[in-house]
Amino acid sequence: MQEIGRVAEVWRYPVKSMAGEAVKAGFLGFAGVYGDRVYAFRKQGGHTGFPFMTAREQTAMLLMRPRFRDPVAMAAPADLAAAASLGPGITPLYAPEAPEGETLAIDSPALAARVGAALLPRSERGLTDCRPLSLISLATIAQLAAETGRALDARRFRANLYLDLAGGGFAEDALIGRRIRLGDKAEAMLLEADPRCKMITLDPDTAEADPAILRQVAKAHGGNAGVYAAVLVEGMVRPGDPVILL
Repeated sequence: MQEIGRVAEVWRYPVKSMAGEAVKAGFLGFAGVYGDRVYAFRKQGGHTGFPFMTAREQTAMLLMRPRFRDPVAMAAPADLAAAASLGPGITPLYAPEAPEGETLAIDSPALAARVGAALLPRSERGLTDCRPLSLISLATIAQLAAETGRALDARRFRANLYLDLAGGGFAEDALIGRRIRLGDKAEAMLLEADPRCKMITLDPDTAEADPAILRQVAKAHGGNAGVYAAVLVEGMVRPGDPVILL
């Protein structure tokens, strides 16, 4: 075993394609970070394989900031301690409360009208594009900032875990196929590079697009930045936790 870095930030995105929130601790379950992307909107006439309305089509979604009504309850599954006492392989129940923005509840018709899509039923598993967990190193973001000549906000990359890794930019690519421990208990297998899309071009505060960022990722890095992972052992993860290569 070898310590290769630290967890810098833990993020979740309660509603798919809307703004995320950094958390002081996140439960990594087999379905990803607890409370991540448990709501989404369905675009009319959307492909059955990918029916979701996203900020790629409706950039204003990125500026909407969902919050859980009971953030304390959403810190971790309510039955986490009971599940842990029963041994490995017992998954705590995912039971999130509906998030709400400044004035509109998640199931508000006014919100659906603003998004221009219908709300899907709440999911007990994250409605991610591909894999349940996404990671990127801060050094990768810094390298892309240097390559593009831009000060890149890490939030553009919408990762669940931002890592401070040894080895410089794109060091996470070398971990694909390897297993890591995050904190005291959680373990994940890094599966594949994260193919990027228009989302990284959108400023998280203004939703203005900068296509040069995606062009650079495509030109210099095969269109990828960061990695996808699957959780193998569930557990809590916090900023500052060690990242151990197993």
